Parts: sequence; structure tokens; C-alpha cells
Amino acid sequence: MNILQVMRAGPMIPVIVIERLEDAVPLARALVAGGVRVLELTLRTPVALRAIEAIAQEVEGAIVGVGTITRVEDFEAALRAGAVFGVSPGLTPALVAAAKDSGLPLLPGVMTPSDVIAARAAGFSELKLFPAQQAGGTGMLKAMAGPFPDVSFCPTGGISVATAPEFLALPNVACIGGSWLTPREAVAAGDWPRITALAREAAALPRGTP
Repeated sequence: MNILQVMRAGPMIPVIVIERLEDAVPLARALVAGGVRVLELTLRTPVALRAIEAIAQEVEGAIVGVGTITRVEDFEAALRAGAVFGVSPGLTPALVAAAKDSGLPLLPGVMTPSDVIAARAAGFSELKLFPAQQAGGTGMLKAMAGPFPDVSFCPTGGISVATAPEFLALPNVACIGGSWLTPREAVAAGDWPRITALAREAAALPRGTP
């Protein structure tokens, strides 16, 4: 599965922070039950890699990836855990080389036109606009469409269920990223039906043709 296929598997990729390992599998099952199959687990907690491994092994239908890739060694760790794609907040020559060496499909983060040019020169045409709202939101994406007609974006950062349709309506947006599907209080309480309901709402979001 390549990155574009990952992006087209659903209108939204939830950005997930797992604090307790025991939450990983039931949370993933709740999201998949709601129609959200692509899951980005961020490397922001000590249990992140073990959570990815558990989901990859136990949750049928989940397409699990690793987020917050910032170091070369993250690629090998992600592959060992069973991730099938990676997401980074930015891109460096070292990360480009590591992505190519590992074979892990990568969605690299960009914020400026210069970032897009550098990423495209490195062979990436599917990019994460991050942080999306701070980078200019839908106005920036509309401006990017002219000089970069061959680039598809996954804007992430500051997007809510209320603003999601504005982003998904843009022809150069293949999907969006967001954290509202996994509210901290719902995860802490094990309120999986609420998360399934939020996932169902997100899976039904309309989008344009990337």
C-alpha cells in the first residue's frame, strides 16, 4: 500500500496519542467499527511502539501507521512494530534517505512553498501540511494548487469537525488529519461507543476528488 492509497482509504486520519497500552486495541477497534481504518499513532509516549504492535497484530481491518517520525531510527522501529506507513512533521535529507532505505511509505510534513519544492524534488508528491491552520489553512492550500498541481495534501493541525468540510472540499486535499476522534476524557473512561460514533461521523465527511 502506497501513501496515496492510505490517504484515499478515508476522509480522515486520526492522530492518536496512547498513554496506556491497554487502551490501544479497544480504541483501534472502536475507530474501525465506525469506519475509520487508517490510524496514525504518534511517537509521543513510551508505549507508542508497543501500541502499534498490538493493533497491527490484533485489530482486523486497521491500517496502522506511526506518526511524529523525526529521527532516522524511527523507521526501523516502526517497521519492527508492524506499521505500514509513516508520518513526519517535517523533512530532512537524512529522513529522505531513511525512508528510501527502509521502504516504509512516508507522508512528510511541509509548511511553505520551499518545503513543497524540496519534498517534491526528493520524490514525494503526497504531503502533510502542518500545522495547517498556522500555515494559512484553506487559503494556503488554494494558493498551493496553482504552482503545485501534482501535489496532494493531508492538512493536519487545528482542524475540527466543524472546519473539516472546508478542507475536504478542496481538489488538492486527499484527506485530513485530526485528533478530535479520540478525546482524552473518552479514552480515559473507556467510552468506546462515543469514539465509534465520532468515527462514524468522520467517515461520512464528504470530500472532493484529489
